Amino acid sequence: MKIYSWNINGIRAWLKKPESQAFLKSGQADVLCLQEVKISDEARVKEFPINLAGENFFTELGYTEYWNSAQRPGYSGTLTLIKKDLGAKPLSVKNGVGDKQFDIEGRTQTLEFKDFYLINNYFPNSKHELLRLDYKIEYNQKLHKLVKKLEKKKPVLITGDFNVAHEEIDLARPKDNHGNPGFTKEEREWMTGFLNDGMVDTFRSFYPEKTKYSWWAYRSFAREKNIGWRLDYFVVSKALIKKIKKAEIHDDITGSDHCPVSIEI
Repeated sequence: MKIYSWNINGIRAWLKKPESQAFLKSGQADVLCLQEVKISDEARVKEFPINLAGENFFTELGYTEYWNSAQRPGYSGTLTLIKKDLGAKPLSVKNGVGDKQFDIEGRTQTLEFKDFYLINNYFPNSKHELLRLDYKIEYNQKLHKLVKKLEKKKPVLITGDFNVAHEEIDLARPKDNHGNPGFTKEEREWMTGFLNDGMVDTFRSFYPEKTKYSWWAYRSFAREKNIGWRLDYFVVSKALIKKIKKAEIHDDITGSDHCPVSIEI
């Protein structure tokens, strides 16, 4: 099973890009976890009409859709796509962490499979001047509790935009960014604690010293210069790490300010 994760920064713009369409049509992803879809349920119904065969763009490509849109239009939101012929339909799908202040933003989807839980997650951004740092840390703690609760039943695989560069190796200019959103002491310490509590960063497990990024600012030709951050992860329960065959960052794929990341399990 090949699982991809991609912060697409707005599904409307993303779907119009030839590189995004080529990626979807290639069928590389058995499961595709998307973040920042930025579309309400109402708008989605209007803009992704069903054809006479009962299909829309995604179902035409052979995917089953699981949406979790934010209440606020054009903001946040997650979407998980699963190939119909995968033979691994989720046993259950639940949205949210059980707290309305977070769940109205459409950040969390938990899909239960036979042997593990998959969480598609878009972590809050702590924002300019760290206006949402406390909100983010509280959310992170809620998510951590959810993972530990699920682990009592079966292992967990969590993916998405974590909105944090964990270590200095995970961003191009660490000295210039200490204390900035995504590289604060609080965010990094939470990530360390999360990993120390029986979780594994799959990319770092395969590549302890490799420098590769998954997000670049639009300004100053950051992507062309590879001045980036690694914000997108696959983190798994230790019980799952031996089943992970590959962990990759596809920085050659464009279509968003983030690139996709993937694992093969």
